[in-house]
Amino acid sequence: MKIYTPDIGKIKKTIKETEDTKTFQIELENKILREHFYFNPGEFVLITVFGVGEAPFSISSSPFNKNYFEITARKTGNVTNALFNLKEGNKIGVRGPHGKGYPMDEFEHTNIILISGGCGLAPLKSLIEYVIQKRGYYNKLTLLYGAKTPQNIIYEKEISKWKKIKNFDVHLTVDKGNKKWKGNLGVVTKLINKVKNFENSVVCLCGPPVMMKYSIPELKKKGVEDEDIFVSLERKMQCGLKICCHCNINDVYVCKDGPVFRYLDIKDLSELGW
Repeated sequence: MKIYTPDIGKIKKTIKETEDTKTFQIELENKILREHFYFNPGEFVLITVFGVGEAPFSISSSPFNKNYFEITARKTGNVTNALFNLKEGNKIGVRGPHGKGYPMDEFEHTNIILISGGCGLAPLKSLIEYVIQKRGYYNKLTLLYGAKTPQNIIYEKEISKWKKIKNFDVHLTVDKGNKKWKGNLGVVTKLINKVKNFENSVVCLCGPPVMMKYSIPELKKKGVEDEDIFVSLERKMQCGLKICCHCNINDVYVCKDGPVFRYLDIKDLSELGW
């Protein structure tokens, strides 16, 4: 794809996740581009709502799906508000994929533990779908996911399917339950004790900065090394092209050097913001 000129995509389908969150299935108009659109889990695209603006979104679908790709967006600003007003069949601009995702080759034959909160599950969903489709290359998969309330849980249908997959443990928690909620209560860091064995494991975190900040000391207590922890700093991105400097942390640019980082490589950055 071109770096600065967006290609044209069409909204194929919208899926309501919560009251303020939707998943958008996007089909590239150009068949050749569509067939060659490939990304690593954790990478992102820039989506243009014509006449309004552009914003980065992590790709939440499987890299092996050549018919469309997905993004999941929360209604938080001008671009997402405009995106939510679009209908199926409306056209948007697409640039990417960009950035550096998860090193899936390095993860082969290890246990993968995913810790997420809120919409931070989006890039991890792509990783999950990748592993499911290449199941023989990876060991046990564990998801620890937290949301504010049961109504704020995204990907409910997918989570129900994941729970039935062999060698895939799924643990959910909410800050505040309701009469129907029978699951865990409290912050997602409390779920770390649900994992009995951290040997031969990598841990991927994506979610609110405070969640990642407090998860890492708990993981270190379990013996997880800094080099085996991977964090996504996707929330800091804006232009995606190392131009606006919005995502600059010391001498690191999240959009170009990440958004996925090995914790060992960034833990000493003074402006990390945790």
